[in-house]
Amino acid sequence: MWVQRSGARYRGGDGAGVETRHAFSFSGHYDPDNVRFGLLVACNEERLAPGAGFAEHPHRDLEIVTWVVEGELTHEDSTGHRTVVRPGDVQRLSAGGGVRHSERNESDAPLTFVQMWLAPVAVGAEPEYEVVRGIADGTPYALARAEAVLHVRRLTDGERTALPDAPWVYAHVVRGEVRVGDETLAAGDAARATDARDLEARAVGAAELLVWEMRAEPVYG
Repeated sequence: MWVQRSGARYRGGDGAGVETRHAFSFSGHYDPDNVRFGLLVACNEERLAPGAGFAEHPHRDLEIVTWVVEGELTHEDSTGHRTVVRPGDVQRLSAGGGVRHSERNESDAPLTFVQMWLAPVAVGAEPEYEVVRGIADGTPYALARAEAVLHVRRLTDGERTALPDAPWVYAHVVRGEVRVGDETLAAGDAARATDARDLEARAVGAAELLVWEMRAEPVYG
């Protein structure tokens, strides 16, 4: 198991109310030893000031999953969807053969969200969009176009949860602290495990955890 601390993330943003912390190589930052993990090619922590956002831009052949930590995210895309995403909602944009979208903070309060990009197992499909409102704790969210499942866990102090037995497991701490093996992970930290077996996380105080279970490698074409 390898742990990436929040402070080791590459910091980006446009300086206009957008602050980003990247877990993987992204945009102008390239680390050949940190390009992806399993199907996961991006895990960005985004902080948007009121009125800030990302203007319309394109994506192709990506599964984009968004988890709002605090505030409200306004999403708009070229397939006609306009949605406000709030804490507890899971948003998925399957870019398929090509889609354009924008993301903004249209509220008067700060916005923080985690956005995760996964490579699909097939390319060139039609774009798709979905929001699951108020996903229940422990409910698995499977990506139909990738051999990947997102597990959302909200833990009370001392509560334990088993991590999946899978070829690739990625656990991102949204809030609080958890113990995984001999490591204590704080908010923004993430653990990566290959061929994971018999791992568990234990909360130190109340904690929220996003866990990816992945069973395939990316297909490009």
